[in-house]
Amino acid sequence: MVNGDGKITSEHRSRQAVVYLRQSSMAQVREHTESTTRQYGLVEEAVRLGWARAEVVVIDTDLGVSGRWGVVRAGFTELVGRVCSGEVGAIFGIEISRLARSNAEVARLMEFAAITKTLLIDADGNYDPGDVNDRMLLGMKSTIGEVELHVMAQRLHAAKKAAAARGELRTPLPVGLVYDEAGDVVIDPDAEVQAAIRDLFAAFEQTGSAYGVVAAFTERRFPLRAYGGVWAGQLRWGKLTHARVLGVLKNPGYAGAYVHGRYTSRRRVDPDETVHTGLVERPRAEWPVLIKDHHPGYITWEQFLLNEAKLAANRTNAGARPPREGSALCQGIITCGSCGKPMRTNYHTDSRSSYECSSRADRLTTSTCRSVASSTVDDAVVGQLLAALNPTEVALALAAADQVTDRHQRVNRAAELAVERARYDADRAERAFHSVEPENRLVARSLEARWEVKLAALAEAEQALAAATDTQPPLPGRAELEQLTADLPGLWHAPTTSNKDRKRLLRTLIADITLLPEPDHDKVAIGIRWHTGATDELRVARAVHPGTAKRSPSPAVEMVTRLGPTTPTAELADILNAAGLTTGHGRPFDIKAVQWIRHVYHIPAPAAYAEGEISVAQAAERLGCSTGVIYYWIETGQLHAHRGSGNRLCIPWNGQVQHACNRRIAASGHLNPAARRSKPRTRH
Repeated sequence: MVNGDGKITSEHRSRQAVVYLRQSSMAQVREHTESTTRQYGLVEEAVRLGWARAEVVVIDTDLGVSGRWGVVRAGFTELVGRVCSGEVGAIFGIEISRLARSNAEVARLMEFAAITKTLLIDADGNYDPGDVNDRMLLGMKSTIGEVELHVMAQRLHAAKKAAAARGELRTPLPVGLVYDEAGDVVIDPDAEVQAAIRDLFAAFEQTGSAYGVVAAFTERRFPLRAYGGVWAGQLRWGKLTHARVLGVLKNPGYAGAYVHGRYTSRRRVDPDETVHTGLVERPRAEWPVLIKDHHPGYITWEQFLLNEAKLAANRTNAGARPPREGSALCQGIITCGSCGKPMRTNYHTDSRSSYECSSRADRLTTSTCRSVASSTVDDAVVGQLLAALNPTEVALALAAADQVTDRHQRVNRAAELAVERARYDADRAERAFHSVEPENRLVARSLEARWEVKLAALAEAEQALAAATDTQPPLPGRAELEQLTADLPGLWHAPTTSNKDRKRLLRTLIADITLLPEPDHDKVAIGIRWHTGATDELRVARAVHPGTAKRSPSPAVEMVTRLGPTTPTAELADILNAAGLTTGHGRPFDIKAVQWIRHVYHIPAPAAYAEGEISVAQAAERLGCSTGVIYYWIETGQLHAHRGSGNRLCIPWNGQVQHACNRRIAASGHLNPAARRSKPRTRH
């Protein structure tokens, strides 16, 4: 470095010299060691130019980190911070214009360096950002370097796209698929790997959900092909997760298709200028390359489309309400007709559930919002469903199925004819181009352009045919429909039919259920909307709660309410039994049954004690003894008492009775220690 040595002054040498190291990837760090060695060697160059070795700082944090704009680089951030603080006299690098891939970041660094009078030094010379000529030169070199990188990347990507368009671009294959010796994609010869992949698709077809597949593989391991790192190329086994199930089901490679450009990179900028880069999945219509039947697969392309539709129908966060395993058959398709919100399904027990208006959680319920036992709605809807599937209705449905099949065939036939016409036009344009003399370039160019237009039209027609075929779900055959409807009630009530299967069958005909406003609380109004557009409205009685069904009859409650405040409980039981009334369980009334009616309906009982009577506790309090003494006197006949209301002990009490009890206590050596000491002791 000899160009511009005179620009280095004592002021620059009094500050630090920073050597900044950068390589774009760890592969370069491992394989291009010469570049790393040269960058570390800049320390000696700084010492040669007059900096003390202790004042030379090496920043190598960004080795293996890309210099693209938006990538967080701790080393570059530290470098900018040191420059802004004014502690750096010069920055050393192999090529100053390559400190970053983005001209914006290099320009910003030069702005700060010009303010703090920091030099930029590389193999070509010393640059002073405060000098307009040096800044222009660095700017031109940065622009040229960025264009060079762009041209190189463009060439590489063009070659990559061309190979992908032919289906020859080799990319990492998912587990279960491998490259053979000829470079073709084949199914993994490992029988255990094949069985695991095939069983995954079979489990999804059986359960209909990714989580169901995870449950099916709870006690089983699943293969994983590692790419990169120390495990590169090796087959590993581990636990099957939900994310891995989705990755397998959504990968078109398992359907024998070759796909390129399925994901694209997107970047976004936060208000604080932080750049985030992520992968976004493109819609299938925007995939640049899709070659069907490219290699052997585990499933067909049609099965892949069905699996894709099932996964989309299972996405509850997108508004889907897939059928679940619970016993509530209208779960997910029932709506409150009063507030318009979906009704939630609440399982009180495994066998008892209810539909509840979700507005309760938001406190937005209306006066007619209701909660109803699911059995009330389900029984009515199922009855209507089975009644609709009579022979006449089934015949109409089969006729409609024939019409839909015929319409699908007409649509496909029109697309096929369009492809046939476009292929004829393309072949005709090709023949015209080949028939022209090569020397006649004016005509040849025109014919070549027309041929390209016809080929583009042919490609569009073929894509339209493929889209029409893919978007139309496969229809069941007439024989399959007739077999299904032969004994639908038996199929519905069969113990082998799961609740999920019943829900699927119900949803094939019924679009949604609405719980309509109904002023009568003992009734439920149900609206049914069929997929045909027809609607039905039902009014059924609410199911009676088991506890409500076993309540005491109203005449008994009315009698207890009328006589309860003045009649003892035992007498009330006798009166009810004499009137021929029984409890909700059909048993005669006893004291406990009457007491329960008093408790539920808050019916007061008559006073427990008559005038001049007290309780055992009150007697013990007045005499200053325990209740056990009172009970003992009653049992031994020393104190009179009788059973009153509620089977309570009632003690007739007056001054004479209290005086007699006091004398008894005073004479008792057990209750009165003083009386025990007054007795003479007997000596032997």
